[in-house]
Amino acid sequence: MIFREAKIDDIRQMQIVRNSVKENQLSDPDVVKDKDYEIYLTDNGKGWVCEIDNEIVGFAIVDLVGNNIWALFLNPEFENQGIGKQLHNIMLDWYFQQTENPVWLGTSPNTRAEKFYRSSGWEEIGTHGKEIKFQMTWKQWGNL
Repeated sequence: MIFREAKIDDIRQMQIVRNSVKENQLSDPDVVKDKDYEIYLTDNGKGWVCEIDNEIVGFAIVDLVGNNIWALFLNPEFENQGIGKQLHNIMLDWYFQQTENPVWLGTSPNTRAEKFYRSSGWEEIGTHGKEIKFQMTWKQWGNL
């Protein structure tokens, strides 16, 4: 299991992971373009992947411009191995080394993702469309 910074060449495999999820599925998989990934990986923030046998099985991307988690997805076949938690922690450690601004994310209610974020110390602060909006502050992260 290898965790490393995401590269532009990883986008194709990241798209495969994104479209493999059982919850928080995109209604139209073509709505998120490769160029969107590229912008978040190079201009707006940074991303990380987890590889097993040269296959990307999970990834996370944080947006420094919008102060939000743009993506944290895992191939369902690799759940419950700590991969999502490791990607989450790498991403937030990096984010809070860059800024003390709070970071937010939205996720669908009544999902494993909602439970994951609650158990990881995120605070519910409202809604974002039909999603639950969570926030993590620099201070909260430092106390975890």
